[in-house]
Amino acid sequence: MALSLRQRLRQWGRRAGTPMSPATPRPASAPTLDIGAPDRPAVPGVSVDIAQLNALESAARDFHFTPGQPVHSVLAGRHGSRVRGRGLAFEELRQYVAGDDIRSMDWRVTARTGHPYVRVYTEEKDRPVLLVVDQRINMFFGSRRAMKSVTAAEAAALAAWRVLADGDRVGGIVFDDTSMATFAPKRSRAAVEQFLGGVVKCNAGLRADVSARRVPGQLNLALERCARMATHDCLVVVISDFDGHDATTRQRLLSIAARNDVLTVLVHDPFLSALPQSGSLVVSDGELQVELSFGDTSMRHSIREFFSGHGKHLVDWHRAIGVPMFPLSAAEETAGQIRRFLGGAPAYGNGYRRAKGGAAR
Repeated sequence: MALSLRQRLRQWGRRAGTPMSPATPRPASAPTLDIGAPDRPAVPGVSVDIAQLNALESAARDFHFTPGQPVHSVLAGRHGSRVRGRGLAFEELRQYVAGDDIRSMDWRVTARTGHPYVRVYTEEKDRPVLLVVDQRINMFFGSRRAMKSVTAAEAAALAAWRVLADGDRVGGIVFDDTSMATFAPKRSRAAVEQFLGGVVKCNAGLRADVSARRVPGQLNLALERCARMATHDCLVVVISDFDGHDATTRQRLLSIAARNDVLTVLVHDPFLSALPQSGSLVVSDGELQVELSFGDTSMRHSIREFFSGHGKHLVDWHRAIGVPMFPLSAAEETAGQIRRFLGGAPAYGNGYRRAKGGAAR
């Protein structure tokens, strides 16, 4: 049976002869995130500010969260995103869900079955996009270009600006270890800037001088809230390292994917896959920590083996539940990776999107 991070920490601590030390609990905060301006300037690679995220608008090009992706795109094949709306091509007949347009009601089927049914048509006219952004303490790690939390914030900004440019509504959920903020999908620059302000405020709470208690359950709480917002026909993009995922995480993702398109972005840092030959590292699970020496060959091998297996487990886990996922490295430029993985959809003039009111390709 695979060992948990805490069990591994205890094992490595005994081997290194270094006692485990408790981490100081993080001060409690309000359950709802205050999205006011942060009280300190951003440090490049360590934190972000609203100006940096707004500047990414110009980089949000050559990729789309829509159908018509090339074959090498992560959204191609059986994971292709199928946008539903009131278009020309019949898509399916399904039971009425609160929020459906009553004009799409199929009264004959409704009368025959005794339950309200609506007719759904394929179209790329309008689709809300929800971005679930992880800013917990486990995201506050980076060995080269940026912290995972910064990479997640950049990915969220790029996605938000791209969705707005495509004319769709965008909103989402930003959460840390103790709080989360919800933003209803809207189609306006002000709404995007408000959402990114929430990301910045949450990101500013991650500091090296603040001891935080790891709360794995926040991911499931964020997905639960997302499930209430994404009733049907939304695109949900979850940007996280998926620390603390469990059977509940799986069930909530499957529940969301049953009525929506879901894309997961696995943010990671490559440091632990290529450990140095010397030096040391303080490893913590948010409650206990231990200093590990890289000079010990067996210790280095054990660490590399554990985190390699952890990464493979996450990839296999996403594949098993049928939700498309692409890894996003904190050591590389974010926009370039997104363009590479999403494939760079063809331009509007090449039949990518037909005239408004027509059926999507």
